[in-house]
Amino acid sequence: MRQQRATMAPPAQSAHGPASRRRVPGLRRQEVAEAAAISVEYYTRLEQGRAPRPSREILTALAGALGFTAPERDHLFRLAGELPPEPLAPDCEVRPGLLQLLRNLDDTVPVTVHDGRLDVMARNAAAAELLGTESGRSRYRRNIVHHGFSVTALRVLGEEGADRYARWATAELRSAMGRYPDDEYLRSLFAELSATSAIFRSYWERGEVMADRSGVKRLHHPTRGWLVFQSEMLHDPERDHWIVIYSPSG
Repeated sequence: MRQQRATMAPPAQSAHGPASRRRVPGLRRQEVAEAAAISVEYYTRLEQGRAPRPSREILTALAGALGFTAPERDHLFRLAGELPPEPLAPDCEVRPGLLQLLRNLDDTVPVTVHDGRLDVMARNAAAAELLGTESGRSRYRRNIVHHGFSVTALRVLGEEGADRYARWATAELRSAMGRYPDDEYLRSLFAELSATSAIFRSYWERGEVMADRSGVKRLHHPTRGWLVFQSEMLHDPERDHWIVIYSPSG
């Protein structure tokens, strides 16, 4: 906090106000305290490590007053013994470097990226060839949970594989709704699947939340027939994006 305060630009002096000599770089403690709506005495004790454990509301106010980035804010919360706040929504853009990685693997390894709402955001050419591309005008045409209850899942995974995927997808939707409980899109997806799929309803009643991020999958390629892949899911927690890599097996 002290280091960040010292790097921040002080407020501009009014052209008509009295000149003030600043003896320290950056902001004064009083200026940060006012921006965070706390007393300067309390802020001073926090900076010196002498204050009681601050509330989540105070930590949020301090992070805003000090101009912390999301990782810096999260670090502040952890230092205070608190879990960092959950994002309100996943990031809407895939990192450019990750998109470049997908393109570099176009001819060798299928790779997809989906967000915390379980919508596919990007896929390389190998993944599009293996899994197909989104079609139709449904609001959920990019959603990997919705895919699990479509004819596409049966074609790509076969009957047994599609059933396992439907169970996994239902558990993933439960996790996503727990992370974003007020998200209208996820609530709407849940309502549609509940109304249209008896399989979804039966799996939902199990109350499962899974953490399967690695596994062997047998997928049907449109021109090469059945192929076996080692599937690995990697998470970017800051953006809440999931990178799924299908490494050919054998």
